[in-house]
Amino acid sequence: MNAIVALCHFCELHGPRTLFCTEVLHSPLPQGAGNGDSPGQGEQAEEEEGGIQMSSRIRSHSPAEGASTESSSPGPKKSDMCEGCRSLAAGHPGYISHDKETSIKYVSHQHPNHPQLFSIVRQACVRSLSCEVCPGREGPIFFGDEQHGFVFSHTFFIKDSLARGFQRWYSIIAIMMDRIYLINSWPFLLEKIRGIIDELQGKALKVFEAEQYGCPQRAQRMNTAFTPFLHQRNGNAARSLTSLTSDENLWACLHTSFAWLLKACGSRLTEKLLEGAPTEDTLVQMEKLADLEEESESWDNSEGEEEERTLSMAEATDGRELAKCSTKPSLLSDCGSWLPRKLSVFKSLRHMRQVLGAPSFRMLAWHVLMGNQVIWKGQDVDLVQSAFDVLRTMLPVGCVRIIPYSSQYEEAYRCNFLGLSPHVQIPSYIQTSEFAVIVEVHTSTCSSVYPVACDEDQSLSKYEFVVTSGGPIATDRVGPTILNKIEAALTNQNLSVDVVDQCLVCLKEEWMNPNLMPLPCTEIK
Repeated sequence: MNAIVALCHFCELHGPRTLFCTEVLHSPLPQGAGNGDSPGQGEQAEEEEGGIQMSSRIRSHSPAEGASTESSSPGPKKSDMCEGCRSLAAGHPGYISHDKETSIKYVSHQHPNHPQLFSIVRQACVRSLSCEVCPGREGPIFFGDEQHGFVFSHTFFIKDSLARGFQRWYSIIAIMMDRIYLINSWPFLLEKIRGIIDELQGKALKVFEAEQYGCPQRAQRMNTAFTPFLHQRNGNAARSLTSLTSDENLWACLHTSFAWLLKACGSRLTEKLLEGAPTEDTLVQMEKLADLEEESESWDNSEGEEEERTLSMAEATDGRELAKCSTKPSLLSDCGSWLPRKLSVFKSLRHMRQVLGAPSFRMLAWHVLMGNQVIWKGQDVDLVQSAFDVLRTMLPVGCVRIIPYSSQYEEAYRCNFLGLSPHVQIPSYIQTSEFAVIVEVHTSTCSSVYPVACDEDQSLSKYEFVVTSGGPIATDRVGPTILNKIEAALTNQNLSVDVVDQCLVCLKEEWMNPNLMPLPCTEIK
């Protein structure tokens, strides 16, 4: 997650200050960043937990690792910092955690070394401890803008027996540029940051109670003569958070917590590809699958003897149907799947359009979309079945009834895709009908017909395709809108075959659901 998590403090002498911040680095660390480790420090200090490797390294002069010098660092000068405004001691190497899974580094230091990041964190710190507070001054709040980032801030108090009101004001802020992501992460950040705050307040409360038990400050202050606050500013106005909590490893623990918070918050919300509502073709296939499951369950619930007898009858029936599939056209769908298949002859609708020619393909596609009967006559069974496999993509699954290859003509009510042997006689009323189209496949030489197709596919170079219909007026009619869109997709060479297939799916959904808004892929030019 591209964000910065920081701990801020309101100092009574210097105002709002950033104590500790953790940021994410996606790029490799500069050369020499790992060469400044003390001997044996890399092996002893590194600990692995959940794919994150933590180490304490010298920052040298690397801006990415938070190097701070008097001349280059955008942070406040040492003269402007008191004990309460400082987290890491001068020369402290800071903390770096390496996430081996994603090659991301989590770097913690007092201030971001990049001037722009320092300005963003500084402004968020001031706003979180001054004007952007919730009622009661303790709790979470959200603020920010597009220019300076959006901030999740949680203000809280830490007990201090030497402070005015016996408490000091802190805040933990999370800054990122993605407003939607930050708002969606609100419940997660609130729970985890609240846990860190409770732990800090619990440690500070123990120290406060111990100090009050040994030397009660309230009674001592009441018995002391009044001294103007301006004269008290020369004293110890603030103590470090490590002394308030009596935890020398506080900053290392905060680095671990902030690094885990950034990693966990970044991985909890991921982008997913949603398919949306099932298409009409999917619903039909699901219904068929449900019917098959019901049929199989009825077979499983039958008794043993009946099951054996039914299985034997089914095997015999399957054998007869398999024989019919190659000789008799009584099976209306998917009968061709029983036959041994070769590689597809027609690779796509675009390929078929190139082979048949634009006028013939438009006539054929017009009849397919109008629901008329499409008859292919040819000797090559694989070519006929390949043509049907391509043409059926223009229609919904429930509108396709195929008899792949038959030795006699079948009426249109039985099938809308019919494959016939070249010797089958087609009735005269079908040949003259405007509700049928006939594609005859003849043997021809490559030089006389379709030279382009011959160069692209040698398997089709020996065929000549003749497309005829009994109603010539059908070719002169203005085709339906879906046909125009299909042809626009097929002629657009910038669209791949896979993209055209997805366009066909969208067009069929729009066709079957006219009340839906037009889909983007249908606007093809």
